[in-house]
Amino acid sequence: MKLKNILMVVKDIEKSRQFYHDLFGLDMVLDNDGNMILTEGLVLQDEKIWREFLGKDIIPKNNSCELYFEEQNIEAFIEKLENLYPGVQYVNRLMTHSWGQKVIRFYDLDGNLIEVGTPASSPISRSDDIPLSNPAS
Repeated sequence: MKLKNILMVVKDIEKSRQFYHDLFGLDMVLDNDGNMILTEGLVLQDEKIWREFLGKDIIPKNNSCELYFEEQNIEAFIEKLENLYPGVQYVNRLMTHSWGQKVIRFYDLDGNLIEVGTPASSPISRSDDIPLSNPAS
């Protein structure tokens, strides 16, 4: 089995597509009228369709998960973020963890949590090169 996509619920797909393109360089791969796939496997789902499908309320800013991006020049990224989206709501502004990694956390246009950090210097970092299961099992 293989994880294929991460789906996020958004109010306005076009505004969200622009947001993820402007900040992270993600481009549209497929537009299925209310369900848009971007590069890197991010899927934007129209909130009305999702609510109807689930029959449940959508809860923005629930802080139960985040998208994580790495950026070598985080200060330049923050400048771009604040120039393009001056009303961005931060969860935490630029901080440095005890292990030296710099990170910021903020919400996208729909209250989905995003973290941007400098590449972790630890030999074990968030990388698709590291298997999440024991291959010997």
